[in-house]
Amino acid sequence: MKGEKSSWFAAARFGMFIHFGPYAAYGRGEQVLFREHLDQAEYARAAARWNPTRYDPDAWAAVAKEAGMRYAVMTSRHHDGYCLWDSKVTDYTSAALAPKRDLIADYVRAFRKAGLRVGIYYSLADWRVPAYWAGPARDPDGWARFRRYVHEQIRELLSRYGRIDILWFDGAWPQTAEEWGAAEIMGMARRLQPDILINNRLGDPSLGDFGTPEHDFTPERGRMWESCQVSTWRLWGYTIGERWRPADLLLDFLVQVASTGGNLLLNVGPKPNGELPPQFVHRMAEIGKWMKAHGEAIYGSERGDVCEFITYGRQTRRGRNLYLVIRFWDGRETVHLAGLKTRVRSAHLLTTGELLPFRQDGDDLYVSGLPKRPPTRLFPVIKLVCAGRPEPVEWARERLWSGDPNRMTAWAARRGQGVKLDGTW
Repeated sequence: MKGEKSSWFAAARFGMFIHFGPYAAYGRGEQVLFREHLDQAEYARAAARWNPTRYDPDAWAAVAKEAGMRYAVMTSRHHDGYCLWDSKVTDYTSAALAPKRDLIADYVRAFRKAGLRVGIYYSLADWRVPAYWAGPARDPDGWARFRRYVHEQIRELLSRYGRIDILWFDGAWPQTAEEWGAAEIMGMARRLQPDILINNRLGDPSLGDFGTPEHDFTPERGRMWESCQVSTWRLWGYTIGERWRPADLLLDFLVQVASTGGNLLLNVGPKPNGELPPQFVHRMAEIGKWMKAHGEAIYGSERGDVCEFITYGRQTRRGRNLYLVIRFWDGRETVHLAGLKTRVRSAHLLTTGELLPFRQDGDDLYVSGLPKRPPTRLFPVIKLVCAGRPEPVEWARERLWSGDPNRMTAWAARRGQGVKLDGTW
């Protein structure tokens, strides 16, 4: 994929994932219905009463924008089957039940007004429907009816709210892409929304425009990818008593995926009344402050693992610039970077704007003039402006424990051939 359709996604790097629904009232995660094998009818009655009276998507969008996020993806329907929009093919919706409003319409309006790209999550699964569990082999008529329902809901979501930038599927298990009618779904989506990006969860991981490793940071080769992560320790929906990951760890997630060419879709589960948990808001404000000073190291960056730097932190690259994101500040005046082939023209402490002296001898770069105390509570960043695209020397193209081991024989042979102190046998 080329052009603006995909270029915005690769440049954005940071998005907000929102898991919201009646499960929030239980305070035990988004999958409480299935995981605790709750009574279906009782859950439905509770869902019908759920009313997030403090739901304010403008406030959500403000938090996302302050954090430096460039897009968002919100659940329109999770696996429990409750619909957050005014679907005409069911009455199990926020418009027909207690909220009396189309929550997705309000979300799209608010985030678009804030200048953010808009994505919609849709679960193919519906744990309420026996035909979903039985599948086409055991209940062909029920499955056909349920599949028509799914296709019609997708059509509704893509034809009511103007431009939708991302369609984020989930819940294809245990059926296949063919059984879901994935080709038909994708064709319909692209007709209704020609510029839409579709993820890889339609029953065949090879389908879609981008990969979505979950609780994982493994890069995808050959296409865009997005790591979806929770801001708490484990669950996606609102959970009472869940532990929150600290801001520096969440920022490290973002730097890690950017350094390997991906995006971070960071989740929040709003409270039952619709408010964002204050723990999340505070962390996003802290990350947002860092992004204002260091965002050029993230937005529009590309894979930056140019040469070995794990001792100190991570690298991102953009054009002629190489950014050294320092996770571990040791208080020394000088940072050593080995294996950079491209000549460096200047070095700055991006955090403060200060010009830093440096010395480049062969494979070794020494950047000096660093303060003893870190200039930011989160990660200081050194910006190297190079003579061209930053590239490694030959031995530094691979990392420790990878690549052709023979590349290191000449390096080891400088000491000798044997095991004794003097290099002899």
